[in-house]
Amino acid sequence: MSRIVGYAPGVYDLFHVGHLNILKHARKQCDHLIAGVVSDEHCLAVKGHLPVIPLAERMEIVRHVDLVDEVYAEVTAEKTDAWRELRFDRIFKGDDWHHTPKGDQLERDLGAFGVEVVYLPYTVHTSSTQLRRALSEITAARR
Repeated sequence: MSRIVGYAPGVYDLFHVGHLNILKHARKQCDHLIAGVVSDEHCLAVKGHLPVIPLAERMEIVRHVDLVDEVYAEVTAEKTDAWRELRFDRIFKGDDWHHTPKGDQLERDLGAFGVEVVYLPYTVHTSSTQLRRALSEITAARR
C-alpha cells in the first residue's frame, strides 16, 4: 500500500478554528500532511494586503499543530511549483473553491500530474478577513 501525501496550502494568518478544521479534515485523508504557508509577498499580490503575522511566525505556529507532518513556504501562486518540489497526491482546498474558475483551473493543472483536488468544508463563521475587520473596528473605537 502506498503512502498518500496531502498538501493543505493557506495563509494561516490569525490562526483560527477554520484553519484547524481544514487541517483536521485533511489529516484524515492522507498519511503525510504538508501545510503550505503562503509567503507575505504572495499574500499581498493575491489578496491585496500583507498578513498580520509574518511568514516565519505563521510557519512556526502551523509546524506545532500535531496534525501537520511538514511545513512548506509557498512563494508562488502556481501550485504546480509546489507539486514539483513536494510530489503530493492530494491537495486540500476549502469548498468555497469548488465549481469556481480558480478551482476548475486547479483541477486541470494538478490533474495533469495525477493529483486529486479534495474540497473540504469551509468554516463560514470564522475567517482571517472577519478577524482582521473586527480588530480594525476595535482599534478605531479606542481612538
